[in-house]
Amino acid sequence: MSDEEVTYWDYLKIEQLLQLQGGLEGDYKQLSVDELHFIIIHQVFELWFKQLIAELELIIEKMDVPYVGEDQIPFIVHHLNRVNKIIKIATEHWKVMETLTPQDFLLFRSKLGTASGFQSFQMRQIEMLMGLKQSQRDTHGHGSPIKFILRIAGDSDFGKKVAHELAKFENAKSLRDCLHDWLFRTPIHGSTPTSDNDDENVDAFITKYLSIIKNENKTQLTKLIAAGNDPDKIRKGFDATFSQSEEFVKALDIEEDKRARMKRIRASILFIESYRELPLLTWPRTLIDQIVEMEEAFVTFRFNHARMVERIIGRRIGTGGSAGVDYLDQTTKYRIFPELWAVRSLLLAHHNLPKLLNKEMYKFASELSY
Repeated sequence: MSDEEVTYWDYLKIEQLLQLQGGLEGDYKQLSVDELHFIIIHQVFELWFKQLIAELELIIEKMDVPYVGEDQIPFIVHHLNRVNKIIKIATEHWKVMETLTPQDFLLFRSKLGTASGFQSFQMRQIEMLMGLKQSQRDTHGHGSPIKFILRIAGDSDFGKKVAHELAKFENAKSLRDCLHDWLFRTPIHGSTPTSDNDDENVDAFITKYLSIIKNENKTQLTKLIAAGNDPDKIRKGFDATFSQSEEFVKALDIEEDKRARMKRIRASILFIESYRELPLLTWPRTLIDQIVEMEEAFVTFRFNHARMVERIIGRRIGTGGSAGVDYLDQTTKYRIFPELWAVRSLLLAHHNLPKLLNKEMYKFASELSY
């Protein structure tokens, strides 16, 4: 390392950085202040995306192991918290973008040609790292956004790099994959996947939990009917809700060859959320909370993006040819971790929970891994 004094601008490459806002002209002084504003905000987004990718890769690396030690969970939670803070800060950037009026944007919109945020390959990488599957994507206006990006990448050196990166991420293990592996190993009343009769123990937990829910429903139903509500209508609502809960926790909506694994994963979420005050479950439930917060923040990011676009260009077709706001609104419906949300419909009050077995197993300093 050189003994020469390092300056702030040398370390951060400020000279090079400030030369990157010139647009197609290559000189920011030839741009309107509104176009400069547009360019800078989108470049800031891409820098945040770069950091999000690095954070998610690190989290996946720490979780993609057969044994995730208790001491590693706080580290993972710390970086999930950073991810959440970044997404929330990036979401606020849409408010800054909204200071661009429709007329201001129309003065330079044609210069974008077919360029569009739809082409942000880093956003697609983030989605794949989180666990969004190709089958979940909306194809409003374009078909697969991945295939679209690969098609426009062409034969340029950077285009080839983009294609390589997307292929790598599409085939890589996601946070959702790692989370499911980790949840699958959760001890439920002391029973693990390697325990004798684990399937029977998990089924017993689920059966007991559902029976308590059914009894609670009967009590509430009786009160509502006594209060003058239509008995048939109320009973039908409770029956439908219970059927949905039973289908979820028993994984009856999953293909038969994958059902046993998903049933254990969902039962594990239910167990952690129900007995979350136990010392050994404190960090696991915090990890789950952070992932729920991450998805909520990402949905809010997408929603604010759609409202910003609608405010500035209304319902026009997007510059890249997508359906514009209609496409963006569809993406707000994506859920990468639906199980973490769905389990909240089943949770019981602490005093109604099934009696915890093997309580000693969930104290601090256990050798048990998750």
